[in-house]
Amino acid sequence: MVVFLLVLVVVLALLGTVHWYVWRRLVRDVTAPGGLPRRLGTAAVVALPLLSIAALVSSRAGAPFALQQAVAWPGFLWLAVLLYLVLALLAGEAVRPLLHAWLRRRAAEPVAAPVPVPTSVTAAAEQPEPAALGPSRRLFVSRVVAGSAAAVAVGTVGYGTYGVLRGPRVKRVTVPLAKIPRAAHGYRIAVVSDIHLGPILGRAHTQRIVDSINAAQPDLIAVVGDLVDGTVENLGPAAEPLARLRARHGSFFVTGNHEYFSGADAWVDHVRELGLHPLRNARVEIPAGFDLAGVDDVAGESEGRGPDFGRALGDRDRARAAVLLAHQPIVIHDAVRHGVDLQLSGHTHGGQLWPGNYLAELANPTVAGLERYGDTQLYVSRGAGAWGPPVRVGAPSDITIVELASKQA
Repeated sequence: MVVFLLVLVVVLALLGTVHWYVWRRLVRDVTAPGGLPRRLGTAAVVALPLLSIAALVSSRAGAPFALQQAVAWPGFLWLAVLLYLVLALLAGEAVRPLLHAWLRRRAAEPVAAPVPVPTSVTAAAEQPEPAALGPSRRLFVSRVVAGSAAAVAVGTVGYGTYGVLRGPRVKRVTVPLAKIPRAAHGYRIAVVSDIHLGPILGRAHTQRIVDSINAAQPDLIAVVGDLVDGTVENLGPAAEPLARLRARHGSFFVTGNHEYFSGADAWVDHVRELGLHPLRNARVEIPAGFDLAGVDDVAGESEGRGPDFGRALGDRDRARAAVLLAHQPIVIHDAVRHGVDLQLSGHTHGGQLWPGNYLAELANPTVAGLERYGDTQLYVSRGAGAWGPPVRVGAPSDITIVELASKQA
């Protein structure tokens, strides 16, 4: 409890400092004291972080779903805008002295001598003009930097939001497996993870994903966790298009950590009703000639339902290839010990918001793509949705068609 309170105090202090910095550069330095623009800017810098906190806690607090939806858009989008505002403003700190120096040089340049005016010109024209009025050099520089930072942040977040709402792109990866029989050469598994249905991404998002997967005509579909951020009661209708997934050997599902924030057992029952086959520390034999296994997410350990590799893989015939569905890449070392040939995962979002990929690298063996660990290959999808801000920057969402290649072909 003491550690939690300490972390909370540190996080709140950091948020306060960041918002003070944004207020200073974006409001105080560019507006007149007491004016309406300053009052409105100050009110926004106070209200927006409160909306962000409300968006983060409303679901866990059991708030009405309509309220969750009302605070989610402004609250989560502000977090994304805040990130790129701060990065752009910090870059602006380096530009600021260069602008000041350029303006000082401009002011120090000699002024050309005035052209003599004929005596016939009226007396009024002979009077000296008053000094030009306008913002000071400091105010001009502050407005240029603030305006540029705001434009960069809003443009970046706008484009990243469009990428999420447009829906994930389908990408294709070929994975050679030594134990795959010749008959299974070219077998295609559609891997989709981190759909994150919630207050922002709903039924239309699910339908786009279903349409993209069905258009690819895979042999098998693997939904590898973090399907939802909310209860079956609130999000059941948003998940209904999953019932229209079509693949020759069916659709399979494993839990992610967010299912355990949302009622994992209820969601497992619901996806089963929609026609998906949950693999909870279980294995099935695929007619093409390999084993498909799935393990519960490590977040389930708090409920006694974590991954059980012995149950899922312990008594299998190791002469057959094994493909494992596991939400988090961090279980790859367990997969290696149990002779898995290919692990399919998600969870990382590829970092979702640059430079978040560098943080993701600290917590995950692979952030995105295909890598080898001993005799086991690991493929990590960037995911088809987004958690928190419906924004992706530098980590586009994807659905991956993993095509298995037999070395005997």
